[in-house]
Amino acid sequence: MQYLPLFLNLQQQRCLVVGGGEVAARKLELLIKAGVDITVVALNIVPRVAELQKQHNLAIKLKAFEPDDIQNVQLVVAATDNTTLNAGIAAQSKALGVWVNVVDRPDLGNFIFPAIIDRSPLMVAVASGGASPVLTRLLRGKIESAIPSAFGKLAELADQFRPLVKQRISYPPQRRIFWERVLQGPIAELVFSGRMAQAEKLLAETVQQAQDQHQRGEVYLIGAGPGDPDLLTFKALRLMQQADVIVYDRLVAPAIVDLARRDAEKIYVGKERDNHSLPQDSINELLAQQALAGKRVARLKGGDPFIFGRGGEEIETLLQYGISFQVVPGVTAASGCASYSGIPLTHRDHAQSCTFVTGHLKDGTINLNWPQLAAPRQTVVIYMGLQGLPVICEQLLAHGCQPDHPVAIIQKGTTAEQKIVTGNLTNIQERVSAAALQSPTLIIVGTVVELHEKLNWFD
Repeated sequence: MQYLPLFLNLQQQRCLVVGGGEVAARKLELLIKAGVDITVVALNIVPRVAELQKQHNLAIKLKAFEPDDIQNVQLVVAATDNTTLNAGIAAQSKALGVWVNVVDRPDLGNFIFPAIIDRSPLMVAVASGGASPVLTRLLRGKIESAIPSAFGKLAELADQFRPLVKQRISYPPQRRIFWERVLQGPIAELVFSGRMAQAEKLLAETVQQAQDQHQRGEVYLIGAGPGDPDLLTFKALRLMQQADVIVYDRLVAPAIVDLARRDAEKIYVGKERDNHSLPQDSINELLAQQALAGKRVARLKGGDPFIFGRGGEEIETLLQYGISFQVVPGVTAASGCASYSGIPLTHRDHAQSCTFVTGHLKDGTINLNWPQLAAPRQTVVIYMGLQGLPVICEQLLAHGCQPDHPVAIIQKGTTAEQKIVTGNLTNIQERVSAAALQSPTLIIVGTVVELHEKLNWFD
């Protein structure tokens, strides 16, 4: 993160703007809205700057810039068309510890002006660090259309009732839930339709009915998909962003964990083969205890919770404690990794069925129905099978598969680190070793693998 977004109170703070052209005028308009005490230094000014001077009584000095102009100011904006002068202003400002922005040269300054969506007191800022102002503008337009102007009124209403709500509901997690319901329910709809008096009356009644009592939380078993954050469902994202606690393991991509609420507690539980930072029974108990403490818990699981995700075991524990839960299906690793590798799991000319199996059982063995898995015209997807690959190849060959039967191993599918190794039952182990593949991986066995080179679109 090159820039840390900050919202500063600049009311009555002194700011120097060097330059009097159209670019300077645009910066002046923003600074005026923020209540800044502005002085403009320029050899000449355009009509728009002169108009702003009349409207807002700006201090304008028609002269060349001098280093002493920076004295006793908190902010400097260099907006001249002289790149050498702008660079000098930036260097002198930094030497004095003054924040400086250089128009069109973010590398010279130490702050930038973002694109702003103003729904005061609600503010949204978008920036690209100067990499693409056009992209920033386009994104701002999308956000503008998604946030009605009435959101500002909704924020004002919430601010009006905050002290009373805090007095009525002392427990922070319960207070957060209260506000989520208010800001997404009938009260918000009244504000959006312009019926402010009715919204205020209903909120006052709702606050009076609120009770400060400890309540049980809830657990969300969320399928986080195989890795690409874009594969999350809308429901998964919504529940993640309202959860108080995020419980995740190594199969959940960091970019997905980052989508959770910033103030949510994040608990890593490991789940690496033969090296679990928490055993499954302890994870089950952790979910229950967090919910009993009144928290909303998002249990993020790679792929889908009910496909080798042990979601059923976790639910059994929650039921024992009488804890409410929701299950959010996810794009399973088989579907996601195969799709991003150009390998259809079924195909009219290759496979009329698909079987999912796990590459190791609870006791660490690989005791599968090998005759069934070796049957022709099907696709076999093997989860967690990298370490057992020698046994898998040996058993499939022993039960009737041909030596040239195709196999694909996909590492970290759907992510930027995706790597695919293809081969057959006799050479795949050698190729995997040469490629130094590491877990997590997915194994696909079947003639559909032959379509990889033709249909692969992700690389």
